Amino acid sequence: MTDSGAAPRLSPLADEGRSRRLDMWIVGVALTRRDTFIVLALLIVMLSPLVILRAWNDTFPSVNIAVIAVARAAGIASGEAAGAPLRKIAEFELPGPAGKRFDYLTIDEDDNYLLSAHLGAGLLHVVDLRTNAVVKTVRDVPGVEGVAYIAEGRKVYTANWGENKIGVVDLARMSVIKRLPTEEKPDGIAYAAPFHKAYVSNERAKAESIIDVRTDTIVKVLRFDSETGVPQYDPVAQKVYVNLQDRNILAVIDPVTDAVVGRYPVQGCRGNHGMALDPEHHRAFLSCEGNDTLTVFNLDTHQAMAHFAMAKGADVVMFDPGLGRIYVACSSGAISVFQMDDPTHFRKLQDIPVEPKIHSLAVDPRTHRLYAPAEQEKGQPASKMFVFEAVPN
Repeated sequence: MTDSGAAPRLSPLADEGRSRRLDMWIVGVALTRRDTFIVLALLIVMLSPLVILRAWNDTFPSVNIAVIAVARAAGIASGEAAGAPLRKIAEFELPGPAGKRFDYLTIDEDDNYLLSAHLGAGLLHVVDLRTNAVVKTVRDVPGVEGVAYIAEGRKVYTANWGENKIGVVDLARMSVIKRLPTEEKPDGIAYAAPFHKAYVSNERAKAESIIDVRTDTIVKVLRFDSETGVPQYDPVAQKVYVNLQDRNILAVIDPVTDAVVGRYPVQGCRGNHGMALDPEHHRAFLSCEGNDTLTVFNLDTHQAMAHFAMAKGADVVMFDPGLGRIYVACSSGAISVFQMDDPTHFRKLQDIPVEPKIHSLAVDPRTHRLYAPAEQEKGQPASKMFVFEAVPN
């Protein structure tokens, strides 16, 4: 049955003609308005970089233009941009006064603790990595710089510049139980567990103090003709490496005899202070503060094998063996990120912008998370920890 009161239906051709007349009427009205041309001009300006980028990639497919550059031009924070090798996933407050410098961090895998030296505040923060909660803040570590977890005795050594002493912190009591007088400006600490020893660089004294960790006593002091930078223990070669930063030399100590058994110039590097090791592949990664360069050093041939530009103010270097990632904390406001594709091929990924004055960081090799303490945020004094997650490339 039909509805005799219904309006007559137009044919498809009539519908199409009516639609075209309506479209032309809208265009005519739009062309009479001045702001139409303003909107069109803005659209052309905004979209033209993307059109150029697509045309370039279609024409030169072998030439890569970093997507991050486009993201930065658009005002996107590079730490969150597509393709960035790090992504910030958390941040939390740390006790103590804001605006005071932080220094070294290390991880106690036995207790799942992050140990963070708050140099300017004279504090050691003990953080539970499972919850990002501060378990305890240990006081009485004035000017603490270096920090090392000593599995024997479940304790921590702190290099206290403010008193030129090594603090011994009992993790069961969360307090300082002993102080070892050392020399001027104790800095980095390396723990050689099989030899029951720790090696402390006394930077300005140009010396390396050697501690028997079973008795917490200094058993020997080695003298050098240079300020001593970061020391590292190599569990594969069973050697201790020390940066001689005034001479651009890498020194080698045999922990069996505590004798210096090698001194090797680091070509292309000025001021080798920070160091991380890849013991499996016999590589050292050295931050050269004098020329803002990361040097990859072959520990077999004792030769520099690669150099990469870093952001200004490079300090602590960390290596994540699971991902083949090298990270450098740069106080100018960046974390420089590099990739080891294999033991002979390396490349720079990116300088990730972070807050200025971040000098140090730590990597958890189990989760591939990166921890960086900050003394300022958005130009204001702060006391907090930033947590980043590695993004595979």
